[in-house]
Amino acid sequence: MASKKSIKSALESMMFVWGEPLDVKTAADVFNMNRQEIYDCFLELQKEYEQEGRGIVIREVNKAFQFVTREENADYIERLCTPVKARRLSQSALEVLAIVAYKQPVTKGEIEAIRGIKCDRVMDGLIKKELVCEKGRSDAVGRPILYGTTDAFLKNFGFSSLKELPPIDDLEGVMAADVEVEVEKDSDGNPIMEGQMKIEI
Repeated sequence: MASKKSIKSALESMMFVWGEPLDVKTAADVFNMNRQEIYDCFLELQKEYEQEGRGIVIREVNKAFQFVTREENADYIERLCTPVKARRLSQSALEVLAIVAYKQPVTKGEIEAIRGIKCDRVMDGLIKKELVCEKGRSDAVGRPILYGTTDAFLKNFGFSSLKELPPIDDLEGVMAADVEVEVEKDSDGNPIMEGQMKIEI
């Protein structure tokens, strides 16, 4: 006969995989043991979890037992499970993203030639947000990386394909309609005005 320690260990595993409350009768049948013995093991296990203040507790529901989270931790769980807030793209990111969308496949050098400034950090941010990705290599000297937009870009901006991109002449108006202006402050407390666009990711 298995030791009480091994039985309780097995009950933990069984509750974990079962999901629903594990009935004492069902557990007793698995061990081919008396229901009262298994019930007592459940109660001991429940007491051990409670005494140790675990984040998981064992709840009894009509002679069945299941794992549940500790009530005091509800706020933390809610924060974890709440959908991620909409991220914002800076005006610089929007400019680079627009160039990539309309010129793709395009190299960083070509983007920087159009904007007149470096775009390494902005590109890294767009890649991390999975809005831009590598599309191969250019045949130009040094074979620089070519970039293009992703399916996530289409999804977040409401396009089913690149064919739905607005005419480039209308781009400024389209962006202006979606851009929010937020007042931020620099390290000296001076306000910084930056156009930002909210997208769901």
